[in-house]
Amino acid sequence: MKKYVELDVRPILAAGGEPFGRIMETVASLDPDEGLRLLAPFRPVPLFAALGSKGFTHEDREIGGGDWEVLFTPAPVPAATAAAGDVSAACWPGPLMRLDNRGLTPPEPMVKVLGAAEAMQQGEVMEVLLDREPAFLFPQLAERKHEWRGGFDPDGVTYRLLVRIGTAP
Repeated sequence: MKKYVELDVRPILAAGGEPFGRIMETVASLDPDEGLRLLAPFRPVPLFAALGSKGFTHEDREIGGGDWEVLFTPAPVPAATAAAGDVSAACWPGPLMRLDNRGLTPPEPMVKVLGAAEAMQQGEVMEVLLDREPAFLFPQLAERKHEWRGGFDPDGVTYRLLVRIGTAP
């Protein structure tokens, strides 16, 4: 059972504030086994993609009076071998290429990932180790129709990114 850290942004919005920074701070402080339980006065659709790119799935429901509860849960990073019955991991073959881009200065990690992707075939997967979440890389991957999954390892130091080449709709 996942643990959820609750963040109620209704008072922030009622006071005329912008809660996005607070949401992102809360997400950044989550332990690997924690999710975010967000309470909002509307269905926060833009957050679905923003946190989806950070490796979170969401489950939302209206809780009355126009208020919404959204559970953001860290999605498991697909493993090289799928567990029996795990359809999402089964769709991702094991990585054919591994890049250790830790210790490199931006934009070198992004340049190396995009260059490596050019040499790969559609459907192939690469695994990349990074020092930080590659926020500027995600739009570049999307533009090239690549899919990705990633998140920090339990040590909280290494960001592990899986990129599947050219399969996004």
